[in-house]
Amino acid sequence: MIRELASFSRRLAVALALTSLAATDSSSVFGQTPFRVRLATLAPKGSSYHQILLAMAEKWRQAPGGGATLTIFTDGSMGGEADMVRRMRIGQIQAGMLTVVGLSEIDPSVSALQNMPMMFRSLDEVNYVQQQLTPTLEKRLLDKGFIVLFWGDSGWVRFFSKEPVNYPADLKKMKVFAWSGDTHQVDIMKAGGYQPIPLETNDILPSLQTGLINAVPSTPFYALAGQFYGPAPHMLELNWAPLVGGTVILKKTWDNIPVATREVMLQAALEAGRQIKAKSRAESDQSVETMKKRGLTVHPVTPEIEAAWRKVAEEVYPKIRGSIVPADMFDQVRRLLQEFRNSGSRPKASSQ
Repeated sequence: MIRELASFSRRLAVALALTSLAATDSSSVFGQTPFRVRLATLAPKGSSYHQILLAMAEKWRQAPGGGATLTIFTDGSMGGEADMVRRMRIGQIQAGMLTVVGLSEIDPSVSALQNMPMMFRSLDEVNYVQQQLTPTLEKRLLDKGFIVLFWGDSGWVRFFSKEPVNYPADLKKMKVFAWSGDTHQVDIMKAGGYQPIPLETNDILPSLQTGLINAVPSTPFYALAGQFYGPAPHMLELNWAPLVGGTVILKKTWDNIPVATREVMLQAALEAGRQIKAKSRAESDQSVETMKKRGLTVHPVTPEIEAAWRKVAEEVYPKIRGSIVPADMFDQVRRLLQEFRNSGSRPKASSQ
């Protein structure tokens, strides 16, 4: 009896294993098992960024070959952007919608799109430089194991503060938010006489409320979404720098997805990037108007004020070049901007 039971158990185990193997093979052949991708972002849940990503996720789900299921972690629930990059590298997540801060953790060349204050004079210039640098930047990110799905930006970073900030000397009196982990930025700010306080973005609002910081550089949309304008009800209408970013996925994850599936996924991603750029730029102006109705005071920038800030920015360029922004990329941006300004042309529409 014991031998019969043992024999039956072995036959049952073999049958189950064969059934499981057959099911696995069948699903692989017919593309019935969707690939799973986890994506992290600082974008708030329910925001236009999140909604556009959800629409992209639906297109991914319907892609041929079984498609891909995209799980989106919003609100920095996976930590700051340095944490997101670390999690991608160890496989806890496979993708991230990151600003230049996070992308620079992968390769510092990307910092050339953002970390040069007052270098760009218009969003057309931002478009042109990004388009020209895209092949180089995407190759460098690819060499680090990441595929760029799309690029984007969220308009201009401006200063929000508890008390009015009109001139650089006013900001020096403030305790200013700085991105946690960006030691070069912190060192340069300190050398310039400023008081940077490194924090994660989720800590901005409580730190403003407690007085740990009393000024924060932010896009208007993020200031509205994060409610920074409450404890920091003054905004200087200075276009300090563009907030640029992109969405990346691990190359090893991308390579495991069938080509036909990837083609549909990439087209959906590029469309999402176009929508995010257009929507976020429009929302920047709309956010300022909304915050003004809720008590925000906007301080206009006179030629004198702009000249004072430009002088500070240009004085810090030698410290940025080679430490924050690689020297070759810094020089490339300057050359491209001069080329664009001399031509008097406008950039072609970007597919990114």
